Amino acid sequence: MFLLTSALLGYIYSPRLDSAPPRWVNFAHGLLLFLYQTFDAVDGKQARRTDSSSPLGELFDHGCDALACAFEGLAFGSTAMCGRTTFWFWVISAVPFYCATWEHYFTNTLILPAVNGPTEGLMLIYLSHFFTAIVGSEWWAQQFGKSLPFLSWVPFIHEITTYKAVLFLMVAFAVIPTVTFNVCNVYKVVQARKASMLLALAMVMGYLSPADIMGNYPHLVIVGTGLAFGYLVVGYPCFFIFGYLVGSMILAHLCDEPKGLKTGMCMSLLYLPFAIANALTARLNDGVPSVDESLVLLGYCAFTGTLYLHFATSVVHEITTALGIFCFRITRKEA
Repeated sequence: MFLLTSALLGYIYSPRLDSAPPRWVNFAHGLLLFLYQTFDAVDGKQARRTDSSSPLGELFDHGCDALACAFEGLAFGSTAMCGRTTFWFWVISAVPFYCATWEHYFTNTLILPAVNGPTEGLMLIYLSHFFTAIVGSEWWAQQFGKSLPFLSWVPFIHEITTYKAVLFLMVAFAVIPTVTFNVCNVYKVVQARKASMLLALAMVMGYLSPADIMGNYPHLVIVGTGLAFGYLVVGYPCFFIFGYLVGSMILAHLCDEPKGLKTGMCMSLLYLPFAIANALTARLNDGVPSVDESLVLLGYCAFTGTLYLHFATSVVHEITTALGIFCFRITRKEA
């Protein structure tokens, strides 16, 4: 609820994520993210206190975190006026999250380093929101050398916009080391089992688009892809970088399913051939696709949203039935 509200505020005041919202909106982004982080940190303690821990709790926790990558990506895109680059901020949050879940699936261990995304990473983001509430979103849109004059001597980076410089620095010093660590750990397990590594698919729909859907409709692109990401991270072990990754993996881990690619996860990819083919028709039709791309994108969000809701409700129903528990209510203990 906190991050969905934050994303909606971003949409209302900056539909394309390239204009400065009021400063109180930036402050609200930071406050809502802080509340999200706080509630996310105490839910496990509350479950143990009430003796209501269950596999459903893990599914809910990480499933909501997967969706949070998309919603907070939109909120930060609004604060920093990132425009179409917002998609890549979502990518650099989603990929490490998936890789951590992926590593957990294969190693049965989820150990966060001393400095990690869920704690220090989120803290830096909501501090960035609060900072922007003071200096204004325009700070992020100017050259890095002007935003931070004491770093103006750094070659290349000082000439690009601040939010792009932050993106490059995060990739270099946070994403790549984290993902490398995850992949190495999984590789050791896979080698010990004499199995094979699954490679990644890349999302190309946004860059084939003649209508610049990532620039004109960033909310639809990120929400649609974020829902597909949420669907895949809760169940099956496939490594689709930049795409549809989180929902099914946690479920497979909870159910101790055999490692390997499952056909169920491919449901989230059924829409892609149509979307890509529609974008390609523009190359043969003077830049005009067969179907208006805003309608294609709305269909994409509707498809992934329906798929995700069906997945979530059916899985929650099966788990609550099997364990004899309720989803949003704690069962009274018999004396």
